[in-house]
Amino acid sequence: MPKKKVLVTGIVPKEGLVKLMEKYDVTYSDGEPFSRDYVLEHLPEYDAWLLMGQKGDKEMIDAGKNLQIISLNAVGFDHVDIEYAKQKGIVVSNSPQAVRVPTAEMTFALLLAATKRLAFYDKIVRTGNWIDPSERRYQGLTLEGATLGIYGMGRIGSTVAGFAKAFGMKVLYHDLYRLPEEREKELGVSYVEFDDLVEKADVITIHAPSLPSTHHKFNKEVFKKMKNRSYLINAARGPIVSEEDLIEALKTGEIAGAGLDVFEFEPEVSEELRALDNVIMAPHAGTGTIEGRRTLAAEAAANILSFFEGNPVNVVNK
Repeated sequence: MPKKKVLVTGIVPKEGLVKLMEKYDVTYSDGEPFSRDYVLEHLPEYDAWLLMGQKGDKEMIDAGKNLQIISLNAVGFDHVDIEYAKQKGIVVSNSPQAVRVPTAEMTFALLLAATKRLAFYDKIVRTGNWIDPSERRYQGLTLEGATLGIYGMGRIGSTVAGFAKAFGMKVLYHDLYRLPEEREKELGVSYVEFDDLVEKADVITIHAPSLPSTHHKFNKEVFKKMKNRSYLINAARGPIVSEEDLIEALKTGEIAGAGLDVFEFEPEVSEELRALDNVIMAPHAGTGTIEGRRTLAAEAAANILSFFEGNPVNVVNK
């Protein structure tokens, strides 16, 4: 029986694909990632697609005439038409475990940088200037005793809650589904309604998927309800936050600052947002560690191995 054929697109560390390459016929680029035109031309030859750096839209899915599974080198799946794939009999799996710690670390790094005003301080020092942090207008937030509001208490949100507790923060959360009471006690968190989360939190971190129900969840009405000294941290998905409304809230002082790893129109980031001193930004680099990317590739590869062994895992379009 001929080996299954797997196409790997995007920049994926080869070390995470060892087991996949031992068992199947894997096409992988050591140089420039495969272009969209290349993928459209060659995808009909493959049984599986380990997807990174491309969109799994209808045109791509139609091209994959023999595809049985698309395994995403990511936890998010808003770049893939999962319902259309389902209609075509193609399983779509994501990789939620590997992103947990790196993304939670990035979230907390942004939280620390934003609340300690590091982007502003760094700019001052680099331009040869100096300030007196005794002046209230230059001061940030002490985390000990402050309240963290977590929007989305899944794997990443729960990990961030653990980091926050280590800093002495009180943790509130809101999610579509409330955790069991025992799990809440274990994490040391309290469930609140969304409006309470917004009004009570000194810092809000976002850990929700990009869905119609979460699109622009954080908008001008929400920013008006937040404390003037509060901060918003987003390392989840850009469209959850209205970028236009966030800019206005940051400019007018409705909120104190923000830390962003994702953007509504990425890779485009508005000039207005880039000009603000009270926001720190990263280029969607939440999983941008050597260890994180290697384990992410291994998880995406394991999805394909499990599928062809008759035990599909992490399926998002059941």
